[in-house]
Amino acid sequence: MELDKIDLQILRILSGNSRIQWKDLGEQIHMTGQAVGNRIKKLEDSGIIRAYTLIIDEMKLGLTYTGFVVVFLKTANHDPFIRFIHEQKEVVEAHRIAGKGCYHLKIIVESQEQLNYFLNKLLDYGNYSLNLSIQGIKQRGPLAAKFQ
Repeated sequence: MELDKIDLQILRILSGNSRIQWKDLGEQIHMTGQAVGNRIKKLEDSGIIRAYTLIIDEMKLGLTYTGFVVVFLKTANHDPFIRFIHEQKEVVEAHRIAGKGCYHLKIIVESQEQLNYFLNKLLDYGNYSLNLSIQGIKQRGPLAAKFQ
């Protein structure tokens, strides 16, 4: 699907407030709510909009440790590791990487004990290096990288 100027405006507005009413969004871009809804449906059907989500303050939920783990697998068969990371609630992002290591994980845990437990399980698949975040500085969606 090729995006036009109106689609991009809709995506920008939705990325700032995905709960906005179609009518209100339409007023901002000079369209009817029904026309906006039709465009949003096409964006969803084409897979451009994959999901709607919340940004939550992890610290207020008691999730006090954010870690970035570079994983060095000990085997060329990555399937068991991929299944493992899909099963781990601590893993909130996982990327296969080029460069040093095989995978880059973002994990969020409540305690050092939970962190140690996760890292011990990780050793079944290979070695790792860990960096703990001491302060989040910037968090933006993918639209910012492309259009702002």
